Amino acid sequence: MLFRSLSVKSLFRIFVPRKKNKIMTAFELNAELYRAMGEIADDENLMAKVLKYVKSLSPAKKKETSKEWANRFVGAWKDDRSAEDIINDIRESRTTNTRDIEL
Repeated sequence: MLFRSLSVKSLFRIFVPRKKNKIMTAFELNAELYRAMGEIADDENLMAKVLKYVKSLSPAKKKETSKEWANRFVGAWKDDRSAEDIINDIRESRTTNTRDIEL
């Protein structure tokens, strides 16, 4: 295939025309992108390159660390009792399992 040796950026330059002194609308850009993708749809390698390139353009989402996750809950618990009172309530509410368990 003629386009196999071209980079993905080069393919986009070839297939996505630029209108002189005019900004293309999102609708026009989408239509051109789909048309360009149709031109190379038979070639899995090119499609994989295009997908990788397009994914590289989108901003990477930062993975939330466990510390950041826990910090979202700071101050979420609303209670007038002291921490000691809450701890005592939790401990006093504990029950013992009285079921007979056979192994």
